[in-house]
Amino acid sequence: MDQKAFLRSLFDAAVKAADPLHCLPAYLPKAPKGRTIVIGAGKAAAAMARAAEKAWPGPLSGLVITRYGHAVATDTIEVVEASHPVPDQKGLDAARRILETVQDLTADDLVIFLASGGASALLTQPGPGISLEDKQALNRALLKSGANITEMNTVRKHLSAIKGGRLALAAGPARVVTLAISDVPGDDPAVIGSGPTVADATTLDDARRVLEKYGIEPPASIARQLAAPDAETPKPGDPRLARAEFRMIATPMASLEAAAKLCRDAGIEPRILGDALEGEARDLAAEHARQASDIAERLTNGAAPVALISGGETTVTVRGSGRGGRNAEYLLALAIALDGVSGISAIACDTDGIDGSEDNAGAVVLPDTLARARSLGIDANACLSDNDGYTFFQRLDDLVMTGPTLTNVNDFRVILISPPSS
Repeated sequence: MDQKAFLRSLFDAAVKAADPLHCLPAYLPKAPKGRTIVIGAGKAAAAMARAAEKAWPGPLSGLVITRYGHAVATDTIEVVEASHPVPDQKGLDAARRILETVQDLTADDLVIFLASGGASALLTQPGPGISLEDKQALNRALLKSGANITEMNTVRKHLSAIKGGRLALAAGPARVVTLAISDVPGDDPAVIGSGPTVADATTLDDARRVLEKYGIEPPASIARQLAAPDAETPKPGDPRLARAEFRMIATPMASLEAAAKLCRDAGIEPRILGDALEGEARDLAAEHARQASDIAERLTNGAAPVALISGGETTVTVRGSGRGGRNAEYLLALAIALDGVSGISAIACDTDGIDGSEDNAGAVVLPDTLARARSLGIDANACLSDNDGYTFFQRLDDLVMTGPTLTNVNDFRVILISPPSS
């Protein structure tokens, strides 16, 4: 078996399971008496808008925001590209226009909100007195801190005029139906894109505690917002959200199951470890290396190979100055921990096709990864210390390059363990 090619086929199957053209149409609501407005944000927003246009029986209008390089051609729904993971002026302007688009609607109108990973950064409308520059500075600090996505979005929701249910409030009394592709552990609607159309159970106190936990000193304008009682988000049970409905159209688990089916078809035993694994990338890699090594020791000649499949979103506490996202960090730490154990290979990729802020989706580890690195004079441990997984795998020609996949159901990881005879 060509392990590298097979691992890539598993990733491709996972991405295909979350393709908006495949999974969105069945979740569209019925057409209303009045107008239908489509708005949205995220890395899959443009692809979701196109899928909605193809399946909708009547006229549509609206605006969605996606990441630079993630736009696709649409007929009547406008697509704006903006910056991710740190917001920019284009995202700010487009978010303001989205808020304007849902003003003055009636109870006969329908708003379809298309949510996917990346919406928190792309849909940016700071609260009163908060500048874009202050939001950018805080985003950068959170991204480097090691905070997980739930923690980051707890803060973001309380600094926004559009997140944390506020978009649905602005659209009232129209009916609001959210169609979401989940990229967060646990598939919590309030965390996906910082929940612009759903109630928020977190509080200003929770947001302040996140900043304290990671030693982040916020700009003065943000500190004032987090201390202002009227900056609190709408909570569960708020009657103003009674006409807001949430529908999950694609999840990380569905993509893991698609890869598991491909494994079974190939005579490989899939073991799904979970779709919501979190923690430091290098720590999770060390744990997975122990599990894989234990399985490898027990496999006998002729036994079926085993695939450990997992999803979720790890974090990286940036200490060095190298290049690489959380998947490259995970794989580099995994290769070091495995130290060339025979018969074990792995892939880790972000299903949006972009690992962190780089141009790769992820990378592949093979049994000879460290040996090839040493032959080229590459010090794997030094690369890991410098958070330089991208350069490590680039020099080995083991990066996975897909370009934008136009969907996002979080990270995808497989460790393939072959018996001695394979």
